[in-house]
Amino acid sequence: QVQLVESGGGLVQPGGSLRLSCAASGFTVSTYGMSWSRQALGKEREFVGSINSAGISRITADSVKGRFTISRDIAKNMLFLEMNRLKPEDTAVYYCNAFVYRAFTGQGTQVTVSS
Repeated sequence: QVQLVESGGGLVQPGGSLRLSCAASGFTVSTYGMSWSRQALGKEREFVGSINSAGISRITADSVKGRFTISRDIAKNMLFLEMNRLKPEDTAVYYCNAFVYRAFTGQGTQVTVSS
């Protein structure tokens, strides 16, 4: 069955970097589009960006453009979110998403940006 498992979150100081990973199973990442979203405490979930089946990625959230990058490793069947120059307002639970025959979302990984 389809499963998405995020990892790589943690505590990082402002200005630092983190790389989130999403291990996919039950489908191949090269066949379906995938995305990242995030939800800060008390706020609505925000769509961060996506990568289509052709491997073309796009960051949608204006607040992270120029700092975040989405990529994938087809051989490892994984999705990544590279986050640089992190800010306290990036603190959130980050989710990996895929639409296979329906929408799937992982359990999320917490990212905390604080000094």
